[in-house]
Amino acid sequence: MAMTDTGAAFPGPARRARAADPAGLVGDERLPCGRLVGDAWKQARAHPYDPDPHTANCPHCQQATEGLASLDRATRVLRTRRPGARAVADRVIAAVRAETRLGALIPLDDSARDLRIAEIPAAKVLRSAADRIHGVRAASCRLTPRGDGTTVDIAMTLAATLDRPLPERGAEVREAVAYAARRQLGLAAGRIDVKFTAVIETAAPATAGLSSRNASRP
Repeated sequence: MAMTDTGAAFPGPARRARAADPAGLVGDERLPCGRLVGDAWKQARAHPYDPDPHTANCPHCQQATEGLASLDRATRVLRTRRPGARAVADRVIAAVRAETRLGALIPLDDSARDLRIAEIPAAKVLRSAADRIHGVRAASCRLTPRGDGTTVDIAMTLAATLDRPLPERGAEVREAVAYAARRQLGLAAGRIDVKFTAVIETAAPATAGLSSRNASRP
């Protein structure tokens, strides 16, 4: 139902509570990780200092909740200034949807400095580049623009098998990510930090178990 007279009436307490919650304005918006925005926001508010394992390791949920926290603060300020209810809702809805769907806007390596790409789809491309390295799986990818132009620093967390030295794997990941950043996205990649945070277990060969059983026989 559209509100055409912003000063004629005020919504009841329940409706005001929903309007005060930025996640409630998005509805059932689903993040790339599969979690609903509202669920991520509720978990973050209920446990701000003790996130569940998914939130602690999910860049999509972290990005969404950080954006929603900023919007929640901005909404409270707007309400104290008493603008029209529709004006507040329109501003918050537009900002929430942009932040939670796409993430922050990252500068491309453009001489005019007016081209941008959203962080979430850009990070997906870079994670895919890392995943193409044998024995590596990317867990997260954060892009941080420097303040001096179009250079963007990249930080990734990875899981890997231990059949090869991790420094070699890290060098391959950096090379693949730098190539994807330049050739696929048009990013001027600066520092590329990689951190191995988990081990991918490899299945033991079937013959190993057979040999050990045979060796134990008299």
